[in-house]
Amino acid sequence: MLAETLDLAFKPVVNADPKRLSAGQIEFYNREGYLTPFDVFSADGADANRRYFDSLLNQVADRGAYSINCYQARCRGIWDLCTEPRILDLVEDLIGPNIVCWASHFFCKLPRDPKVVPWHQDAAYWKLSPARTVTVWLAIDDADEANAAMRFIPGTHDKGHLRQNEIDKGESGSVLHLETADAEAMGQPVSNNLRAGQVSLHADMLVHGSKPNRSDRRRTGLTIRYCPPEVDVVDARWAKSVEPIICRGEDPTGKWHHHPRPAGDDITDDRGPLNIGGN
Repeated sequence: MLAETLDLAFKPVVNADPKRLSAGQIEFYNREGYLTPFDVFSADGADANRRYFDSLLNQVADRGAYSINCYQARCRGIWDLCTEPRILDLVEDLIGPNIVCWASHFFCKLPRDPKVVPWHQDAAYWKLSPARTVTVWLAIDDADEANAAMRFIPGTHDKGHLRQNEIDKGESGSVLHLETADAEAMGQPVSNNLRAGQVSLHADMLVHGSKPNRSDRRRTGLTIRYCPPEVDVVDARWAKSVEPIICRGEDPTGKWHHHPRPAGDDITDDRGPLNIGGN
């Protein structure tokens, strides 16, 4: 199914009694398409997250720093991060009390990583409808302009599916093969600077991307994709690959199969990753 046939319209959040966010923050999210930053993990917690990621990265060294993609139902540590109550409290105020995590991905830009993530809208790559996913970006390392923090173009989340250009991944060093056309004409980019342990949230149609990491510091974040259970997976191949977690509440639709907390960390590479965009 082509992106043009999906329901990619932004639905503003209506929440008269938020638990964690303020009315002003919800208004900002509806207008700009993102919220940042939020303190979630202490310095000790951030250190523990970093050590855990380092252990996984060491196991997949031959597969590359971008390869830990959609292991939330296979790795106990990722499952725990995806179900962290302090993160879910933020997400609940945006999508409601029933929360499904359908994907996760460690985006790790090593020092001097030349790869660029071009301007793009996540939901244009996905086989989900309607577009109701909120992405949490959990900083594993400090992220700033110098080491290629993710960048947003505010207010682009409610413009529908924007025109895309094909790009040559080999020549450009791009992680993706499509980019949003004339993105910077739509507004001034904002750098999503985060300290390790902080999170941001953004709407699935917000234009975002990141530059090459020209610094001597690593930049790693865990993206966690959350949606309400009313969202449909509209592609049969995707449906077989998605390994969701019902993180909070319930699934009254019965469409999402819950994966319980795994016993360990299974990082084996035995299925193709979903094409879920980049950060």
